[in-house]
Amino acid sequence: MEKNSWADQWDSSQPSGNKTDGGKNGGTSSSAKYKEKVGAGLGKTKAAASSGLKKKIGKDIDNEKRKSNDRLIDLVASPPLVAERESMAITVPRRQLFIGGQWTEPVRRKTLPVVNPATEDIIGYIPAATSEDVELAVEAARKALTRNKGKDWAKASGAVRAKYLRAIAAKVTERKSELANLEAIDCGKPLEEAAWDMDDVAGCFEYYADLAEGLDAKQKAPLSLPLDTFKGYVLKEPIGVVGLITPWNYPLLMAVWKVAPSLAAGCTAILKPSELASVTCLELADICREVGLPPGVLNILTGLGTEAGAPLASHPHVDKVVFTGSTATGINIMTSAARLVKPVSLELGGKSPIVVFDDVDIDKAVEWTMFGCFWTNGQICSATSRLLVHERIAGEFLDKLVKWTKNIKISDPFEEGCRLGPVVSKGQYERVVKFVSNARNEGATVLCGGARPQHLKKGYFVEPAIISNVTTSMEIWREEVFGPVLCVKTFSTEDEAIHLANDSQYGLAGAVLSNDLERCDRVSKAFEAGIVWVNCSQPCFSQAPWGGTKRSGFGRELGEWGLENYLSVKQVTQYISDEPWGWYKPPSKL
Repeated sequence: MEKNSWADQWDSSQPSGNKTDGGKNGGTSSSAKYKEKVGAGLGKTKAAASSGLKKKIGKDIDNEKRKSNDRLIDLVASPPLVAERESMAITVPRRQLFIGGQWTEPVRRKTLPVVNPATEDIIGYIPAATSEDVELAVEAARKALTRNKGKDWAKASGAVRAKYLRAIAAKVTERKSELANLEAIDCGKPLEEAAWDMDDVAGCFEYYADLAEGLDAKQKAPLSLPLDTFKGYVLKEPIGVVGLITPWNYPLLMAVWKVAPSLAAGCTAILKPSELASVTCLELADICREVGLPPGVLNILTGLGTEAGAPLASHPHVDKVVFTGSTATGINIMTSAARLVKPVSLELGGKSPIVVFDDVDIDKAVEWTMFGCFWTNGQICSATSRLLVHERIAGEFLDKLVKWTKNIKISDPFEEGCRLGPVVSKGQYERVVKFVSNARNEGATVLCGGARPQHLKKGYFVEPAIISNVTTSMEIWREEVFGPVLCVKTFSTEDEAIHLANDSQYGLAGAVLSNDLERCDRVSKAFEAGIVWVNCSQPCFSQAPWGGTKRSGFGRELGEWGLENYLSVKQVTQYISDEPWGWYKPPSKL
């Protein structure tokens, strides 16, 4: 990464005037800089940089939220709504469940409202699936898996599946602006971040299209056996029907991290996005219809976790469940899967450290610290939300960190230069504010933030908080907030820093900042985490594995590991000698 790459991306790399810093994705107000950064491949799945985005789509594809205070609203009584946003009108499309390639009304005709977290207004409705709809979706997925003896999808060549994935990528790119607007208004992330996510969505489909094609060459990979009377090879086959349950912080992108590799592998899938942000996932269904994806290959059910997610996870005809979300829900999913000896992959909570040594460029380290915790409105599973800073530079570092943090532009996600929008819901807002209050009550010092910005009277906005004088027994040190809250401790030695970094039930990620690369290597190896960043925080690439250890879950997404997640390995061994095996004595001839 070039020296000033991240500073170049933002309108202001240092506090000045009303400029802001510290959000994720989204470039500067200059679209040229933004596109340059996307082209460089940085951000949440920088697969957008893959050359595949520029490939022409083949023309030979065969024939072609939200909780409403626990209210469910009757489908008939929910007309489409329009949200007014800064001299533009964004219409939330009216969609149904997507089952067997068709829009399907929920059996119980229920819906959930979509609430704009920046205004608290209801701006639309999504269908609310229940167990009856799960049954229909699983049936559709199983039919798609076995249709024409599997030749239509599961046993089709990877090249055939790749054409569909590339067609979907092209449609996402074509509809990028529309999808970004819907993402921003649905979950509250700054519009520029949402636009960047859409590039990553397209790039992820392109990346797994390439891997799908590569699968063909890997079939029947020969085994080296110690006996010359045998030969063997390996087949990689789709694991079957998969249930994909995804979170609300990256509504479409996190869904595609699962959808793209599962379809590339030849699985059929039922996607259940979070009820708090489902709008763009329903638009993905519309794109699948446009490109002629075979019916039932991808089914999308929106609704509450208890009413749609739970029956999906426990369904006996779902062959695997892949989940991203809270540790508590992950435990429930794993428990229900265990009764059926069903495999699961889980990407769960995190409380990741960022360790800053005393030899860093302080300004650069301050920016990475902010980016690691406050990007995506602080709602990142991998957020480096525990800052460990060397005691020799702690005073200067925290002084600059507070000044930069106070300078972040907190606004409606559609305002130019927005670097921090609202958290996703009223419940999440209350949770974040309570964490800050509890930290203060336990004796920590709130250096800044943790409350509603004075200039924003509506919406679920929280000023980014920095909390010092933290002890390792405090809730704020031990528990995931999932909001823009950073807790701070100092250290004096490398060993102490490693001990504090690993003092967590979680093990998703960690970051180390130092000019001593040998030290960075030692610390990287010592971190108990699945992801380590050196002199940065949060960059993610489709080519690199993603996942954690300890209570952050198990299994890996992205890269080749993400594809393997959806494949079953079968060995085939053949006896090739003309001689009898000769283990048993033949009966005597009469």
